[in-house]
Amino acid sequence: MVLESPNIIESRSPIRLGFVPLNDCAPVAVAHELGLFKSYGLNVRLSRQPGWATVRDMLSYGELDAAQSIAGLAFYLALGLNKMRREIAVPLVLSAHGNAITLSRELPPESIRRGEGLAAHLSHRWRKNRPFTLAAAHRFSSHHLLLHAWLRRHGVQPGRDAEIVFLPPPLMPRNLSAGHIDGYCVGEPWNSESILNGQGWCPATSAELATGHPEKVLLVTGEFAGDSRDDCVALGAALLHACRMCQDPAFRNELITILAKPAYTGCSPATLRNSLGPVFDSGRGNIDASDFHLFYGGDLNCPTADKASWFLSGMRGAGLLPETTAAPLTRLYRQDLYRASEKILLPA
Repeated sequence: MVLESPNIIESRSPIRLGFVPLNDCAPVAVAHELGLFKSYGLNVRLSRQPGWATVRDMLSYGELDAAQSIAGLAFYLALGLNKMRREIAVPLVLSAHGNAITLSRELPPESIRRGEGLAAHLSHRWRKNRPFTLAAAHRFSSHHLLLHAWLRRHGVQPGRDAEIVFLPPPLMPRNLSAGHIDGYCVGEPWNSESILNGQGWCPATSAELATGHPEKVLLVTGEFAGDSRDDCVALGAALLHACRMCQDPAFRNELITILAKPAYTGCSPATLRNSLGPVFDSGRGNIDASDFHLFYGGDLNCPTADKASWFLSGMRGAGLLPETTAAPLTRLYRQDLYRASEKILLPA
């Protein structure tokens, strides 16, 4: 059903919106499939990307106007890390949680447990002729920060006891299966892919590791936020509308059908359902999945300085930023754009 509002002006040029095939691209997929972009007067052209490095490059070189993104890319581009500087804004938080750590079945759950036995296992039982190797989606992703924190919490020092490499999310299950890596931290459905095919198991979800942590954001270029402000506000409203729908348990079956399409994740409904609830098969037993993904509610979607600070703190903890690095939080996390989107949000 397409909703219409007489107060919304149709955009005149296509908005190039990138996404990566993960469960939490759900707001982008839903807004496109159900005509929400059109309802908010937008002409949106979706651009499916293999991973976050490609999203970074396409935003940096002006090939995308906006993208579903890991939040760390905002700091990466705004601070000019690795000499890639770009004016960037975050007008909307799209989701919280949604990630998990998956380990190979060669690492026995009864020994590793939730991570408590990992250091001892690596000290006494590691027999491979290479380092213990884990993958994350991007150096400046929450996955990398969560992985660092989880390893350190259990007495394993990244860089000394464990090597962390970076892979596009869809490639992680096959690299685990091939024995190139021993585990990974990534967004769904790529944990469930390994768990349900018997190759992996999950010691911890991100909801358990960092309750309430922000995950994906809408990232827009400075030019789009400035020169096309009305379109930026309407895009935020359309995606906020979709976030509200994605949070509704009554919409879950339709959401799974949409995400299973080849244009999005292309995964089986069973794989998608595993983390979208109500139960998550972790490979070591079933756990409650009601908060595995969060898309809407309270101030979840508002781009606050506290949410930005969570990433800054995590990046400093992982040694990615010096303690003295200052970031222009209010210029990056644009509550003014979010409030403007809220004002034109159509009724449920």
